Amino acid sequence: DRMTPARPVPAIEIRNVARHFNQSTGLFSAPRIVRAVDGVSFSVPAGSCFGIVGESGCGKSTLARLILGLHPPTSGEIVVDGQALSAMDRRDRARLIQPVFQDPFSSLNPRRRIRDIVGLPLVAQGIGGAERRRTVDEMLDRVGLSAEQGGRLPAQLSGGQRQRVAIGRAIVRGPEVFLFDEPLSNLDAELRVEMRVEIARLHREIGATMIYVTHDQVEAMTLADKIVVLRAGRVEQIGKPLDLYNDPDNRFVAGFIGSPAMNFVAGVVEGPGRVLSAGLVQSLSPTVALPAAGSEVAIGLRPQHLSIEPGGSTHRVELTEALGGVSYVHLTAPSGEKLIVERHDQIAHAPGTMVGVGFDSGQAMLFDKDGARLR
Repeated sequence: DRMTPARPVPAIEIRNVARHFNQSTGLFSAPRIVRAVDGVSFSVPAGSCFGIVGESGCGKSTLARLILGLHPPTSGEIVVDGQALSAMDRRDRARLIQPVFQDPFSSLNPRRRIRDIVGLPLVAQGIGGAERRRTVDEMLDRVGLSAEQGGRLPAQLSGGQRQRVAIGRAIVRGPEVFLFDEPLSNLDAELRVEMRVEIARLHREIGATMIYVTHDQVEAMTLADKIVVLRAGRVEQIGKPLDLYNDPDNRFVAGFIGSPAMNFVAGVVEGPGRVLSAGLVQSLSPTVALPAAGSEVAIGLRPQHLSIEPGGSTHRVELTEALGGVSYVHLTAPSGEKLIVERHDQIAHAPGTMVGVGFDSGQAMLFDKDGARLR
């Protein structure tokens, strides 16, 4: 099957990789060193779908270009299937790792029909006639494109359909590693969900190693077996999606993984085993090790672990997002802190209404003033 990697799928190792740039700060000033990727290490298991996530500017796209061999690392090494990427011929790298980018339109020849675009890698491999037509037909069907759409030009397709063409062409090439770099960012919400399902299905069918780069943690949690969270070019945490959600190492990961994001309120250690939070007007007696009395901490609570308390009047309702099966109530605490409460009913609290808030103390996570998790 030409849609399946010819050799066993490779594992990828990123070994203390860094990529630094010199950025000019002015005509008479010394250039500033920008550490786009700064000592990143992780392993991508063979045959897995591995997510790279982080905020805009965290270095994930730079890391993607390093994995593709488009830039050399300043230091460190990238190893694919036991072979250093820097030692590979450019054409060997291109055959081994196939990218699918955010906007596929620029990579699709506007004068070629979709059928010819998908079949072009087969022409390069010397495959012609009936076999090529059969393979192209199978691929169009696999990525959800009709025979009629196969006769169109790229400009005659929607953004989601063009992304399907790019994925189909990538699979026909028969690479061992697929690298998706923000592939769904330009699609509307409904198409993003549809394409996530398609990519997950294709990964199960093909079995190749996939690297999925995105700023959207929902995409990463849906598709990836394992995720690395980047921040300012460095690794914050690596783990399975639900492990990152349930057991974050620091405040950044706790706030980044999960939708809606975790609530954070300021607290102060009153004494042994006791924290006071002005934002919730309640005390907390955690079982974790606390710093000295008077130390500032942050209390983290997921929206589903907060509740609206009847008869209370401590928090001001700013907005209720009534979505049918679930509602999100946006609140302002007396301290000015913002909270989101998840409710599974259709009660709409009018803006300006004062309500009370309770919480499940057993679900609270604590972080020190530097953001490290207190355990």
